Amino acid sequence: MLLLIIIAASLLTALYKRYIPVAGVKQYDAAPAETDSIQILDVRDYNQSSHNPIPQALNLPVAYMNRNWHELSGIRIHVVASTKLEKNMSIRILKRKGYEVAGFTLTEQQSPPKQNNGKGYCYGI
Repeated sequence: MLLLIIIAASLLTALYKRYIPVAGVKQYDAAPAETDSIQILDVRDYNQSSHNPIPQALNLPVAYMNRNWHELSGIRIHVVASTKLEKNMSIRILKRKGYEVAGFTLTEQQSPPKQNNGKGYCYGI
């Protein structure tokens, strides 16, 4: 019974960290133009950020953030992410490291893919 409680608590904690938004962080339509007081941090994967680069942004994907967080120079950070998952994970890591997250921008609209009804398109394979 104790093992079941521990597993359930671990699962709930993991789901909370990934999918529940961080309170108090505002969403903006675009990254701020002023970069003197705010550092823009691009947490998208290198493949995505190379196709649509953001000027004056430091590219540090979420997967590398725990190893390379010391590369950040500013205390106030604006996060640019492609998904809500990347946004939630990166903001939680930055807050744990002592940074103030001023806001975030999502680059892609999250919507499910359209079904092609068997017309040669297969998603997820």
